[in-house]
Amino acid sequence: MVPPGVYMRNASCHFQGVINRNSSVSRALRVCNSYWSREHPSLQSAEDVDALLLGMTSQIAEREDHVVVEDVRDFWPGPLKFSRTDHLASCLQRGRDLGLPSYNKARAALGLPPMTRWQDINTALSRSDDTVLEATASLYNQDLSWLELLPGGLLESHGDPGPLFSTIVLDQFVRLRDGDRYWFENTRNGLFSKKEIEEIRNTTLRDVLVAVINVDPGALQPSVFVWHKGDPCPQPRQLSTEGLPACAPYVVRDYFEGSGFGFGVTIGTLCCFPLVSLLSAWIVARLRMRNFKRLQGQDCQSIVSEKLVGGTEALEWQGRKEPCRPVLLHLQPGQIRVVDGSLTVLRTIQLQPPQQVNLILSSNHGRRTLLLKIPKEYDLVLLFNLEEERQVLVENLRAALKESGLSFQEWELREQELMRAAVTREQRSHLLETFFRHLFSQVLDINQADAGTLPLDSSQKVREALTCELSRAEFAESLGLKPQDMFVESMFSLADKDGNGYLSFREFLDILVVFMKGSPEEKSHLMFRMYDFDGNGLISKDEFIRMLRSFIEISNNCLSKAQLAEVVESMFQESGFQDKEELTWEDFHFMLRDHDSELRFTQLCVKGVDVPEVIKDLCRRASYISQEKICPSPRVSARCSRSSVETELTPQRLQCPMDTDPPQEIRRRFGKKVTSFQPLLFTEAHREKFQRSRLHQTMQQFKRFIENYRRHIGCVAVFYAITGGLFLERAYYYAFAAHHTGITDTTRVGIILSRGTAASISFMFSYILLTMCRNLITFLRETFLNCYVPFDAAVDFHRLIASTAIVLTVLHSVGHVVNVYLFSISPLSVLSCLFPGLFHDDGSEFPQKYYWWFFQTVPGLTGVVLLLVLAIMYVFASHHFRRCSFRGFWLTHHLYILLYVLLIIHGSFALIQLPRFHIFFLVPAIIYGGDKLVSLSRKKVEISVVKAELLPSGVTYLRFQRPQGFEYKSGQWVRIACLALGTTEYHPFTLTSAPHEDTLSLHIRAAGPWTTRLREIYSAPTGDRCARYPKLYLDGPFGEGHQEWHKFEVSVLVGGGIGVTPFASILKDLVFKSSVSCQVFCKKVSAPSSHRLVAPSSLSWYPSVPFSPAFVLGFPELGSSKLV
Repeated sequence: MVPPGVYMRNASCHFQGVINRNSSVSRALRVCNSYWSREHPSLQSAEDVDALLLGMTSQIAEREDHVVVEDVRDFWPGPLKFSRTDHLASCLQRGRDLGLPSYNKARAALGLPPMTRWQDINTALSRSDDTVLEATASLYNQDLSWLELLPGGLLESHGDPGPLFSTIVLDQFVRLRDGDRYWFENTRNGLFSKKEIEEIRNTTLRDVLVAVINVDPGALQPSVFVWHKGDPCPQPRQLSTEGLPACAPYVVRDYFEGSGFGFGVTIGTLCCFPLVSLLSAWIVARLRMRNFKRLQGQDCQSIVSEKLVGGTEALEWQGRKEPCRPVLLHLQPGQIRVVDGSLTVLRTIQLQPPQQVNLILSSNHGRRTLLLKIPKEYDLVLLFNLEEERQVLVENLRAALKESGLSFQEWELREQELMRAAVTREQRSHLLETFFRHLFSQVLDINQADAGTLPLDSSQKVREALTCELSRAEFAESLGLKPQDMFVESMFSLADKDGNGYLSFREFLDILVVFMKGSPEEKSHLMFRMYDFDGNGLISKDEFIRMLRSFIEISNNCLSKAQLAEVVESMFQESGFQDKEELTWEDFHFMLRDHDSELRFTQLCVKGVDVPEVIKDLCRRASYISQEKICPSPRVSARCSRSSVETELTPQRLQCPMDTDPPQEIRRRFGKKVTSFQPLLFTEAHREKFQRSRLHQTMQQFKRFIENYRRHIGCVAVFYAITGGLFLERAYYYAFAAHHTGITDTTRVGIILSRGTAASISFMFSYILLTMCRNLITFLRETFLNCYVPFDAAVDFHRLIASTAIVLTVLHSVGHVVNVYLFSISPLSVLSCLFPGLFHDDGSEFPQKYYWWFFQTVPGLTGVVLLLVLAIMYVFASHHFRRCSFRGFWLTHHLYILLYVLLIIHGSFALIQLPRFHIFFLVPAIIYGGDKLVSLSRKKVEISVVKAELLPSGVTYLRFQRPQGFEYKSGQWVRIACLALGTTEYHPFTLTSAPHEDTLSLHIRAAGPWTTRLREIYSAPTGDRCARYPKLYLDGPFGEGHQEWHKFEVSVLVGGGIGVTPFASILKDLVFKSSVSCQVFCKKVSAPSSHRLVAPSSLSWYPSVPFSPAFVLGFPELGSSKLV
């Protein structure tokens, strides 16, 4: 019925031409190019509209039939997304969406008889063109009941509307009339009189047009809807598509047009959050390190040390993978001292003839490098700012070497060759490690293949220089003692038979065999020779006192000179030697065997253990340590049962291990009642052949990894199984079970990725709180759950969860970026269906821009802020920045409160689904809150520091009050905050006091800005005794408490990781329990330590019990720490 075009004419029946959009002229207005358009050039004025109405009165419509022109069928104006659509197909699809009845059902509903045959729909059409009905029947599988209302109604039309459409139109008009209370024929509403009603009934559209456009009534036919022959202004001809301009093709509108650049900038800005946070952290770290170096410089000025003059500043090159360190060189008679900025001696190079010293200078790169090659030691490589500075040191070195009577050679090399020829400390360390392996393979009958081979070196001169001889410092380091200790000097002088200042392989082997395999007589004879300083074969009282003082010097320093003289006199008198001023070896040996108890507090134990099977019994050597106690704490009565407590200085008797046969027999304590405890043998050591196959070693490592970390693997597997299950559940739901929401039809990949990761992130960020419930973890460690859950790895598990959560957060953000893009290109009609509470379809079709989703919605804005918070927290929590600026890490990590607030708000908007974060968060938050309240109840109590002492190696000793009700176990740790440095910054340290002591103590190494500042604060106390030190806040105790050692006959304490500080508390606890008759099953304690984990020079502060001569003699493992 709709023609492809419309004529335009004036009142004089002139059909005018139409100007199209492309400025061409046509005889009619094309429907497809003019309908739903307000910008046609031929419709710019009211006269143009009048011409259009007059043209329509003269134009004859298309025949009412099943044929539809292309303007309606293919080029009907569509939505903004697609400018063209098929109007008939759209009506058909809309009818299906609205659930219109079928053709026959509609006829039956309107009182028309249903059709039974296809030909009965339109008999005239079936006679003229039966192919249309046959094609329609084939389309509907010959089933007339499936024929839809619109196609059936069109098939009925054959020049006039069919019965169905006519009935529908009539029924609709009747309904409109009957339902309109203001209808003009309704006399009851009182709006019109009968005369007015009659006038309205006689008014036609022709009358309206005449009145509106002021046209001559003769220019219009009586009925403007029908044109009969003879009526005025006939149309030139019936319009067809021929001669009319073609319909404009469809245009796809891109809703994202113009937003690409801004969208990319927004995504780039979000990606720059970590970079900005990294830059901020770098600036903070640089400032903190600058302040730290300034503080170190102030400390250097405040340290009271020996005034060294003539020093030369330089940088020491320590190796290709090691950083250079600033040093100061002092040339002194017979030695070169290398010190750091705090005047701590790093190295002392002895200059003794007949050494041959080589001096190698660089010949390029500014000639600023110097290499000093010292025989039997690692080389000293120095870097200078200017060649003149190097030349000054070279001249001073020449003078010093000549003064010492040493010969030396000089030559030049290129800097690269010079550094390649240098023997670094690390290379020397590897060589000494193999040296010790071969040494102990000789003593302990270990297969030489298992001990390792000497490393090959490209330079034969370097291998000749690094002969396996130990310097005094390396010898002291192997024993875990200081080079200047009298014990070290005595033993080294005795072992150095050739007197060249170094111990060869054979010299060290001879003395080690005596210590590890010698009889008691051989050991005592060795001790006798060590302290026979004048070499006359006798030990005087003065030499005996010096011997004891050397033991005390490296143990507890608890005896004054008068007390020590009193002890010696007592020992001489009880041995019957009160009239002697000198002792022979026989007297010395007799005195040591009969006066074992008096020497116990110096940790001397010379009664060796006969080791017929060294490898088998290496871990079963017995040694007992004791230390006198003055006025034991009343807390002891609650822990150990004893008949009485000594309140005066009385050495407690604890016998050193005796030779026993068989070795499995329980060794007896002197003066103690033998218990009936029989140790349970859990495993039996046996030798296995060392497999050199790389595949076998890899398999063995994997097997050991599984054995050692089976609890960790189990817990991680369970946790990640839950995380993966949550991800898969949400992903499956939105992939297959959420089609009714329609969102998966718009964004499938984005919604699956974002919702799956959201569930996993909610779980992880909720339960990560449990890893920081220190009080709860400390309690659970002592339960049976510790057998299944590795509570000690809570912090590592915290980092693992955090790392996984940030990866999932990035994936979650990527998913939402995809969602935002797809939502930004989806029409408003689609968005109003997806988010009915957020959008209303007002017909505009334009969706919201990307920035609206990012910055003008609650989930978008909180998501952006969350990414910023996470970037700050994660960057400052990295290992490097945490080490450089712990305060920055501490402050930024408190953003976790804002993090959880934003997470709650982020999901509370229910944009896609109902909030679910609280399901995961509620229980962990309650537990974490309770744990924090427990800590808060005690960590804000001010605690006074009783004593502060600055120890060597940058260690600060703090002894402070023990809070009332503070119970802990040896080996546990606490968190402290110094009020002078801030009340919110807490740092963890291991307690070095024992549980029975009335006070608590810590040994804190100055390793960073906070600990260095702490050392400075407690270095110069002022005021009265009670308030001279800044007070502390204390939180704890935490940690497992290494309480398994007393359950076994042999306990091995391995120093590494956090260091050996827990040993101080454990060994004090062991000594005390042994001294008060508390039943302790432990018969032997071994403390092997690896030089790679624990630097012996750092143990000079180590208190009281450990690392004494008896500890070395009674525990050969300390001497063999290179085997660990």
